[in-house]
Amino acid sequence: MPDWVRRALTRKRCKRGPRRFAIVEEPNEKLVYTVKFALGMTGFLSGVEVTHIIVLHTWNSEVFASITGLIGTVTGVLIGQRA
Repeated sequence: MPDWVRRALTRKRCKRGPRRFAIVEEPNEKLVYTVKFALGMTGFLSGVEVTHIIVLHTWNSEVFASITGLIGTVTGVLIGQRA
């Protein structure tokens, strides 16, 4: 399986001048692991929320707040890395 998180965080820029060439900046290893952890926790907490709804027939707002925070963090990292 290709590493799509690393590919999403990789910056590619073109150097302007008489000779054009591409500059590829690889992301920091800690950033890649942090994003993978946040995505994994988002999936896990989504499963916890679905299980909570199925078993108890109620909505758990604390778990949903955690999911929302993690999604915001991952989105901010991806958008910030692209800029």
